[in-house]
Amino acid sequence: MGQRLQGIEEFVAAVEAGSFALAAQRLHVTRSAVAKSIARLESRLDTRLFLRTTRSQSLTEEGHGYYERCRRALAELEAAEAVADVARSTASGLVRLSMPAMLGRLKVGPLLLALARHHPQLSLELSFNDRRVDLVEEGLDLAIRSGELADSTELVARPVGMQWMVLCASPGYLAAHGHPGGIDELKEHGAVLYARDGQVSSWRFHDAEGRLVEVTPPSRLRCDSAEVLLEAATGGMGLARLPAWLAADALAAGTLVRVFDEPRPFGFELNVIRSRSRYLPLKTRVVTDWLAEHLPPLLAAR
Repeated sequence: MGQRLQGIEEFVAAVEAGSFALAAQRLHVTRSAVAKSIARLESRLDTRLFLRTTRSQSLTEEGHGYYERCRRALAELEAAEAVADVARSTASGLVRLSMPAMLGRLKVGPLLLALARHHPQLSLELSFNDRRVDLVEEGLDLAIRSGELADSTELVARPVGMQWMVLCASPGYLAAHGHPGGIDELKEHGAVLYARDGQVSSWRFHDAEGRLVEVTPPSRLRCDSAEVLLEAATGGMGLARLPAWLAADALAAGTLVRVFDEPRPFGFELNVIRSRSRYLPLKTRVVTDWLAEHLPPLLAAR
């Protein structure tokens, strides 16, 4: 039965939204994920549901009939889910959540502790690490991920804030090595860089025309701990590209300063990821809604 339902939600959303792109926005997935899901549905049914050109899409005769039945079936499922939700007036049960280590300890963890105080029957199991996780294999309900997401028809993403980046250095470093005036001068300076599993993360900026620019300056230190990079930068070991929320206290205290004003801020979107399913348990929805409401203000510094 599970396989027979695959692709139906994407198909109905594409019909009602009028395009794959708008359906993707509604379902919080990418356009290509919607297209692939519908292509597999058409292959399984051995029929064309859409007539597609470069500028438009329309339903085939078979697609019209299939849509009406699918729409009614989804409406019945939604009604059943609503009945189940009404039967439970409070969130209860265990939610397992993985998140980036530093962000989790300083920002997300305290938020979830506050949530747990509001919901005494809710249990939380939190994992703080920077590696990519497999929700199904590791038995996770949710994961927080930073940056671009790969195409997937199996996952649903909900944005919960932007992690804005700042370029900073200690006053002592700048006094000794000079003050770079722009992106083009960064390769003349030493840096401390984030690296994981042997892969160094380049620094990303938007130039004056809004184009994305990547820079990897020479470095004396590479590590997978943002906390260590912060300490190294305040100690004068080089320039650092840090999340604004992490550097905020050091910037306020003057132990770090911004290197230059960027033409346009650059940041990584934070998303809460979950496995796709027709039914979203109340306990999972409560956690996701809480993060979407309370996390963005904690990351607002630029």
